[in-house]
Amino acid sequence: MKIGVIGGSGLYEMETIQQKRWIRLTTPFGKPSDHYLTGRIADRDLVFLPRHGRGHKILPSELNHRANIYGMKKLGVSHIISVSAVGSLKEQYKPTDIVAIDQFIDRTKRSADFTFFGNGVVAHIAFADPICNRLRHILVDCARRAGATVHDGGTYVNMEGPAFSTRAESHFHRRMEWDVVGMTNYGEARCAREAEICYATLAMVTDYDCWHEDREAVTVEMVVANLAKNSATAQEIVRLASAALDPEADCACRHALASAIMTSPKAIPPAARKKLGLLLQKHASKK
Repeated sequence: MKIGVIGGSGLYEMETIQQKRWIRLTTPFGKPSDHYLTGRIADRDLVFLPRHGRGHKILPSELNHRANIYGMKKLGVSHIISVSAVGSLKEQYKPTDIVAIDQFIDRTKRSADFTFFGNGVVAHIAFADPICNRLRHILVDCARRAGATVHDGGTYVNMEGPAFSTRAESHFHRRMEWDVVGMTNYGEARCAREAEICYATLAMVTDYDCWHEDREAVTVEMVVANLAKNSATAQEIVRLASAALDPEADCACRHALASAIMTSPKAIPPAARKKLGLLLQKHASKK
C-alpha cells in the first residue's frame, strides 16, 4: 500500500517525510504539476505532489488532473489524501476548521479534462458517492485526534477561478445550501475514481468567501495565513491516517472500472489501448 498526498495552496512539501527522494515522471497525458516526493511516514510508503507546483506556478484551471493522478497510479498509490484550501459558505465552518467533504457540485467548463476516456474508449464510472467513505471516516477520526475542529461531511462546489467569487455567486452558493467553495478537487476526484484509487479531501477553511457582511472578503494573504496555521495539523493528520489505514482492506473504489467499460476489447484502438494500459490492464479482457 502506498499513500498519496496532493498538497494545495500553502502545502508545497511534507517536512515529516523520511528518506525523501524527488522523482520526475512523464505520462501519456502530459506533465504533472511537479516532481513527486517519495519517502516514508508512519512506517508506510508515501508519495507527495504539490498541486500547484513548488513556488505556486499553476492556476486551478491549468491543472492537469489526468497527469497528476496517472503519475500517482504509476507509482503504485492506492489512497490519495487531498489537502485543499476552501472558502466557507456556512457560519459554523470557521477559518482554520476542516471539512471532510462527501459530495461535489461542478461549476467548471472542463468536464472533458476530468476523464481518461474518450478517443475510442467509453467508460461510465459510478460517481454517486465521489469520496471514499472509508478513507474519509479515517481522516475525520485522525483530525479529531490531532486536535482539529473537523466537520463530518459537506458539499464542495468547484468553481472555475482563478478569481474568487463575486458576492452574487457567493450568495447563490449559500442559497443552494452548499458548504464550501474551491477550485480544484472535483477533477482530481473524478480521475482518481477512474484510476481506481481511494480519494478523500481535507478541505481546510481559510475564509468566509465574500458573503459574510461582518468579515473581510477573501484575499490571497488571508488564505496563505490561515493555511500556514493549519499546515502542521494537516501533516499530523496525514501521519495518523497513514498508520491507521489497513493495507489488507478492500474497497469499491478499487474496482470502479469493473462494470464501467462499455467498449469491447476488440474495438479499442491500439493507440488508446497503449495510452490507457495502466488503467485497463485489470478489466479490458473481461468483456
